[in-house]
Amino acid sequence: MPRFAAPIAEQIWDMKYRLKAADGAPLDLTVEDSWRRVARALAAGEAEPELWEGRFYEALEDFKFLPAGRIIAGAGTGRSVTLFNCFVMGTIPDSMGGIFDMLKEAALTMQQGGGIGYDFSTIRPRGAEVKGVAADASGPLSFMDVWDAMCRTIMSAGSRRGAMMATMRCDHPDIEAFIAAKQDAARLRMFNLSVLVTDDFMAAVKADGPWDLRFGGKVYQTANARDLWARIMRATYDFAEPGVIFIDRINAANNLGYCETIAATNPCGEQPLPPYGACLLGSINLARLVTAPFGAAAELDAAALDRLVRVAVRMMDNVVDASRFPLPQQEAEARAKRRIGLGVTGLADALLMLGLRYGSEAAAAQTEDWMHAIARAAYLASVDLAREKGAFPLFDADKFLASGTMAAMDADVRAAIARHGIRNSHLTSVAPTGTISLYAGNVSSGIEPVFAYGYTRKVLQPDGSRSEEEVVDYAVQMWRDLRGDAPLPDYFENAQTLPPLDHVRMQAAAQKWVDSSISKTINCPAEISFDEFQQVYMAAWDAGCKGCTTYRPNAVTGSVLTVSEDAEKAPERDSGAEVVYLTEPLGRPAALEGATYKLKWPGSEHAIYITVNDIVHGGHRRPFEVFINSKNMEHFAWTVALTRMISAVFRRGGDVSFVVEELKAVFDPRGGAWMEGRYVPSILAAIGGVIERHLIEIGFIDGEGMGLKSDPRAVALAADGTPRAPACPHCGAYALRMIEGCMTCADCGHSKCG
Repeated sequence: MPRFAAPIAEQIWDMKYRLKAADGAPLDLTVEDSWRRVARALAAGEAEPELWEGRFYEALEDFKFLPAGRIIAGAGTGRSVTLFNCFVMGTIPDSMGGIFDMLKEAALTMQQGGGIGYDFSTIRPRGAEVKGVAADASGPLSFMDVWDAMCRTIMSAGSRRGAMMATMRCDHPDIEAFIAAKQDAARLRMFNLSVLVTDDFMAAVKADGPWDLRFGGKVYQTANARDLWARIMRATYDFAEPGVIFIDRINAANNLGYCETIAATNPCGEQPLPPYGACLLGSINLARLVTAPFGAAAELDAAALDRLVRVAVRMMDNVVDASRFPLPQQEAEARAKRRIGLGVTGLADALLMLGLRYGSEAAAAQTEDWMHAIARAAYLASVDLAREKGAFPLFDADKFLASGTMAAMDADVRAAIARHGIRNSHLTSVAPTGTISLYAGNVSSGIEPVFAYGYTRKVLQPDGSRSEEEVVDYAVQMWRDLRGDAPLPDYFENAQTLPPLDHVRMQAAAQKWVDSSISKTINCPAEISFDEFQQVYMAAWDAGCKGCTTYRPNAVTGSVLTVSEDAEKAPERDSGAEVVYLTEPLGRPAALEGATYKLKWPGSEHAIYITVNDIVHGGHRRPFEVFINSKNMEHFAWTVALTRMISAVFRRGGDVSFVVEELKAVFDPRGGAWMEGRYVPSILAAIGGVIERHLIEIGFIDGEGMGLKSDPRAVALAADGTPRAPACPHCGAYALRMIEGCMTCADCGHSKCG
């Protein structure tokens, strides 16, 4: 295959990973330059940097090893950035001062682009007594609203908006409010939610027994366990949240159970982490390691896999020392344990190349064998690193080897660890790979099935014209290259037709050899009954999974890319699904429609006039530019600056409703003003309100405080009346799909998880 297997792969590299100067001029002229930059940076601390630079480059070459996007984008750039994707923050104290200290830490972390996870179970429930102030507590959800507002105001590095995970224990008195929180379309939009489910709770569910909701030793309420479970299931069935994390199972299997307790995960759930823990991610591209595909001799090259894993472990271990961290506590935690999360992508494609149907017992057995081989190679590589560079500082051989995960490890690996120690406390994880999988030629993502064999991607060019290109799954393209027009064999399976319990089988098979966790979505058909839906979660529990995330398309959550009856054909989209996808700003037409609004700020002699002009795409109006004018010369500089900045953002396309959120969040330290019966904290906030009113009037957003018109909980309908996929906030395409627990755009690769 060519260096870039598809135009979308090159475009993702250019937008997300290619090193450029401040003026946008490319410094990485080719993808080989990017590989060389990363290899050189991660080899710099080695005793023989030139030797390891060559080996690291070879691992990166041809997309065999795919470090997480933050590593590809940041390593070797000379910029002070974190190479870690996500963090779990410190334990939230049950005090006002402590809570807002944690909010500050979260803001600093998100400012550098890190997604964060938090357990809100440590905050006393709503209505509990607050001693000394003669007041009742407002409860954890009220503080989650504060976190949500903070997240909306901070842009993550690389133009990604922040991602957050909030967890709450199943025995917290406010758990029912937590379960229902995101049924309000305007609330907690920056959060993923998951319930921490304990072993005792699952036993009570199976026994149909009582369940105490308690905090601080006090029982606030006794519920029926099965009724509470049904509430979780019903919310997930109807609203796709909350997810479920089997927290006792995670702690029991934790290699470091002797020195840490886990109560939260990163935003997509593949990394259960202790307070201030960080996740460092990378993936082996299994699809690149299959020899003689689709033939009787097809196999995955076991020796090549072993070599690649060993080099990847060394590279990722070096990232721990090469990275910067938002907080000193995060740096101390990372270096004390040297946790890494090596996973896979292209699993489904590799299985297809071997003639195995994803979800079958044979495919599950093959998956388990491959994951076992990866775990074995990774642990032995880490032992070799410990012999050379020393074990991680908190290593205790007896306690480490007594952990739940190590009990299943090969005897020779356990013996090597006992003799020499180990460099990294954790080594394996399966992370979301939606973007890097597209970058690698549209290989299947993570351990997910092939989502669709192909689809047509519409691209809007800077001159206003549209082009179309086919995006084909890697294995399907390879089949075409080898077999021409021969029909796909019947073992080709995709996410549109795969039974939910086959998803569970594959997740459970992979989990046996993953010492952290797995980010995976179990796609359920819209017509699945509620009883069958509940059985999926119980099957995940019974199979030993550490968590469960499902997605069922419906009028609330939206649909996914629509696949035509002939699975080889591209998915169909309705005629309104025009994509606004720009690598360069859209050129300005000669004439635009718009509106001008007069804003009179109390105490100011002169009014401000705000003009918003719109452009039409696919029959829909969207904002294109803003002009702000006033006779008050004190306002001249900042109004010109604001005009240029907002217009530049609008011309990039995608979901620009965040501009309103940012402006409305600005507070003037001199005080705001009352306007039309409400307090407006600043003149900038007032301008944000005017722009918001315009966006509502043209139908771009649903209403005050709400986002893009096709928000997942305000989904538009396709021409046939079925739910249409929500629009991508980056490129505007109706191409979002739920994979690996995260909404990912098939057209531009945007994902808040990676």
